[in-house]
Amino acid sequence: MIKAENLTKHFDETIALDSFTTTIEEGRIYGLVGSNGAGKSTFLHLLSGIYRPTSGSITINEQPIYDNDALKQDIFFIPDEIYQLPGASMDSLAKIYSKIYQNWSVNRYIELVKKFPIPPERRLSACSKGMRRQIAIILALSCMPKYLLLDEAFDGLDPVIRVAVRKIIADDIVERGSTVLIASHNLRELEDMCDQVGLMHSGKILFQKELSELRSDFSKIQLAMKPLPGREELEKIVPIISLHTSGSVAEMVVRGNPAEVHAKLSALNPLLCESVPLTLEEIFITEMEAVGYDYNNVIF
Repeated sequence: MIKAENLTKHFDETIALDSFTTTIEEGRIYGLVGSNGAGKSTFLHLLSGIYRPTSGSITINEQPIYDNDALKQDIFFIPDEIYQLPGASMDSLAKIYSKIYQNWSVNRYIELVKKFPIPPERRLSACSKGMRRQIAIILALSCMPKYLLLDEAFDGLDPVIRVAVRKIIADDIVERGSTVLIASHNLRELEDMCDQVGLMHSGKILFQKELSELRSDFSKIQLAMKPLPGREELEKIVPIISLHTSGSVAEMVVRGNPAEVHAKLSALNPLLCESVPLTLEEIFITEMEAVGYDYNNVIF
């Protein structure tokens, strides 16, 4: 089990993580989302033992990670920016990793190389960004880690390879009971893959929930009535997070079980009352707006 308690990390005057507390059970595919600079990458660097906490603790099965070489045998971290040795090939890197990781599986390596269209002897300097990421994933899985940490895991991968990688990772969890943490801005990718998500903002975790539970906590309602009640009147019936109206039509995001919210609003005898499932992206935006993250002032 991964556990962080009051975990704090400072870089000079910058506070990357601020009293961050979370628990992640074994055998999960855990998605970590958040605004830019929320601290997602910093958390993965701490979890992999690259950074030492400024204060607080981060442990796996109650063991501290930093300076724990035995525990690091079970961890593999693929960062957003991948560094690979100049002049290296996948085969030459495989020889290095086989000396470092005691659980290295040459059979797993051969099996994975066959699944991806990359010659193992090709120099990395002749590979695209997406190919280098595929190589990193092949090497990571061949090390047979119990904890696989991925920062923007699918960046640069084409749709076919993305599907293949997702399946390989899912199979790894089923067969070996491994735990996977994915930090990503691609919420659609996480929605298809993760069973639990955590939302970060300003170095803290706002919430952590099962994806199925998260969907049952929010409703997007399209309501048509004449006359249309005002926000104050509607809030007496359901807890509104956001509301947009146009004439006699309202679209609102409401906190609460979708079936219960729909039943309460239907009691008003509206012309239309339709509940629409929220995507993970819509939930993310809704929660970020609730803590003051103003998307209307973001310059694209």
